[in-house]
Amino acid sequence: MRIIPVLAAALFLTAAAAAPVPEPSGLWQGAMHGDTPNTLKGATVIDTKALADMIRREKPLLLDVVDQDKKSASTSPDIPWMPTHRSIPGAVWLAGAGSGTSDPAFTAAFKTRIAALTGGDIKKPIVAFCHPHCWGSWNAAKRLVILGYKHVYWYPDGVEGWQSQDDIKVVKPDPAWEKAISPGKPTKSKRIREG
Repeated sequence: MRIIPVLAAALFLTAAAAAPVPEPSGLWQGAMHGDTPNTLKGATVIDTKALADMIRREKPLLLDVVDQDKKSASTSPDIPWMPTHRSIPGAVWLAGAGSGTSDPAFTAAFKTRIAALTGGDIKKPIVAFCHPHCWGSWNAAKRLVILGYKHVYWYPDGVEGWQSQDDIKVVKPDPAWEKAISPGKPTKSKRIREG
């Protein structure tokens, strides 16, 4: 009669497993961290091995959309703020580019920056990523699909997935992206002096 407890445990675990997250029809505008879909219509979902193979074969545009760390309100203004971000080697860090905002200025900035990074080639392979369980990379890949890019890849394992099997390196935010989304923003050196 040991079968009954085993079956009961299996049923409990099956019921406790998270239900698949459905794809929203547009960009995700809810909380950015949490369970994400396993799919992205119009894009290809890839794992670490497939990404490593793609990097060797095709030299895709790697888009890291991790948000930039913010200085805590409790940190003294006298202390310089110089956060460090590590990413997949060769990635372009478009900090915050995975926002689900429908702001036309943001959308235009994203469209312009991607066109510049791809040389206007809508067939250039592009891989969007951030952290696991992050809607930012899903949104960035979805935005690329909406813009008509033909070879869009979503890497949901993100920086941590890559780091589990290969090296990561320090990257700086893309200056053209920073300028596009923050017109009139003081330069980094000025921000440090001002606190």
